[in-house]
Amino acid sequence: MKACVLRAPAPVETSPLEYADAPDPNPARGEVLVRVSCCGVCRTDLHVVEGELPPRKSPVIPGHQVVGVVERNGEGAKRFATGARVGIAWLHHTDGACRYCRAGMENLCDDPSFTGYNVDGGYAEWIVAPEDFVYPIPAAFPDEQAAPLLCAGIIGFRSLRLSGIEAGGRLGFYGFGAAAHVAIQVARHWGAEVYAMTRDVRHQRLALELGAVWAGGTLDAPPAPLDAAIVFAPAGEIVPAGLAALRKGGTLVLGGIHMSPIPSFSYDLLYGERVIRSVANNTRKDGEDFLRVAAEIPIETHVEAFSLADANRALNALKNDAIRGAAVLRIR
Repeated sequence: MKACVLRAPAPVETSPLEYADAPDPNPARGEVLVRVSCCGVCRTDLHVVEGELPPRKSPVIPGHQVVGVVERNGEGAKRFATGARVGIAWLHHTDGACRYCRAGMENLCDDPSFTGYNVDGGYAEWIVAPEDFVYPIPAAFPDEQAAPLLCAGIIGFRSLRLSGIEAGGRLGFYGFGAAAHVAIQVARHWGAEVYAMTRDVRHQRLALELGAVWAGGTLDAPPAPLDAAIVFAPAGEIVPAGLAALRKGGTLVLGGIHMSPIPSFSYDLLYGERVIRSVANNTRKDGEDFLRVAAEIPIETHVEAFSLADANRALNALKNDAIRGAAVLRIR
């Protein structure tokens, strides 16, 4: 099969992904073989490619927002019929036995595996995954529109839940890329007011088009105190600004898997029972609940499509804030 293979992490400007032939995968017991239609391009992929996340598998095929159809079931796999349209996300497998899995917090599993990180992902013509960690894709979404839902959407949804935002509340977004442009549609559906802080004027315009009541620069103070805020950009310097924008008792959610160092700040910013909390991965229930809500709204994703061979170019565009919405690789 054709795939984009990372043999060693390197700056994306050096085009480290090799478009090459790779072995066809075969489904093991309980797994499905999926013929990939498209795969979203996520900032986590960029962190993997550039080595900001320590390598777990080498070589590795990145990509964890995968949409395709089931081609073949491995032994014992019965959940999906051949030809079923499915999605594969970041959480590839959990041990099911650790204290976190037993408590319903499988996103914190002690022995997890992740798609496109320590198992091969969706920048390829074929992929295998455990059937229990695969999602049926709602019929309302074409393949390219569905792909960004599988990480940007799910993580944005979990971030919204952890923010505690309620109808009528004021919610801030720091960074307005793939995750934020989906999360704002859920937040507006829930009746929240959204304020967007992002450095790119094009992204500010998109936020306003999608219902934000105000949009400004990354470190600009919003015009009213926020009940909660979510930091989607991987920039630690945003944290003090986000805290300063919160009312007393507000929550600042850090929605990324990687962030640059957070600078020191005055305790006064945290005082008043303000809370900082991170988001780590997602549970399968997050994905199931989000896809149901996404179909009810329905979510409209803004995508820019690239060919599989152009994965390096797509990641370069993502790194330089040149994507309006989400980037998606067309595999077939």
